[in-house]
Amino acid sequence: MITPDDGRCGIGELAEQAGVTVKTVRFYSDRGLLPEASRSAGGHRRYGHEALDRLRLIRSLRALGLSVPEVGRILDEEDDPCGADAVGGALEAAVAGRLRELGSELRALRWREAALRLVQECAPGERPDRLRLIGAASVPPSTAPLVRFWRGWLPPRMPARSTGAFLEVAVPRPPDDPAPAQVLAFARLNALVLAPCPGTARPQPEAHRVAGARGAAVLYEGLAEAYELAGVHMRRDRPPGPGEALDGFVAAYTSAYGVRDTPDFRRRLARQLPADPRIDRYWELVAEVTTPPGRRPEPSPGSAHDWLLAALLGETGAPPATGGQGTSPRQSNRRRSSGRGPYAERPPGP
Repeated sequence: MITPDDGRCGIGELAEQAGVTVKTVRFYSDRGLLPEASRSAGGHRRYGHEALDRLRLIRSLRALGLSVPEVGRILDEEDDPCGADAVGGALEAAVAGRLRELGSELRALRWREAALRLVQECAPGERPDRLRLIGAASVPPSTAPLVRFWRGWLPPRMPARSTGAFLEVAVPRPPDDPAPAQVLAFARLNALVLAPCPGTARPQPEAHRVAGARGAAVLYEGLAEAYELAGVHMRRDRPPGPGEALDGFVAAYTSAYGVRDTPDFRRRLARQLPADPRIDRYWELVAEVTTPPGRRPEPSPGSAHDWLLAALLGETGAPPATGGQGTSPRQSNRRRSSGRGPYAERPPGP
């Protein structure tokens, strides 16, 4: 307790009563957080009766992880007699910011823990490859490489609203508390989008150049609706077949290309949807990233595209692409249809 007759105490007394070092008191004083009341004849700092409570408040705020500038703003707000209506604003902002930082830190720790378990649980011969994959991805994981991948795929002048809507669906949000298998899937997804395109691959489908940016936007919008309708059937384990989802799938193409929906168009569309193993693999990995172990994957644009193309093939009787030696038509068709992208290499004629 401060006991001198003038109600003031020295820096040593204040430090002792607060349970801190003299160096700590001096630090806060020098930064203006703990103003001194006066100086002694010998030039020593003297503090008033309110200094102890203020120092305890500073320590509490610092214990919460708030920075010195944040503590200063909170104290300035409390000291401002004209800011009564705003009291608490600086504290609320600082606490909210710290909670966001902690959330990010905890998420990074969970990813590191899952990555360590991934390395611990794998066979020794697999560890170098897994370490390479994990080391190439940031922690916590960033989806920026995935966004860049799709921006390179989409038409450059596609309307921003359409681009944003597509990216919202195409770029998965990594789980906050992942299993080791999900960490591995995301690391593989990161490596996939960072790898250069195969020598024969085109960075954008031919249909983007044919339909144009706005035509591609119409196509993506229509396909998103068709995929959503197909997802309803897929969740109920219904086999691919005709109906509203398939009609919307075909309508997306006819609207983008400015042609009529005819039986001949559907046959051409079924035959000309191209294979893109890279996009196939992308959607397979997305399903692994977003699905907790033991849970059933939710329909993705890739799996919905599979379902719709199978329905179109069944309706039109168009032959699926034939695979190489030892590849069944079913396997070949799966490779050519599992989400390679919504575009035919060239639009079917009317």
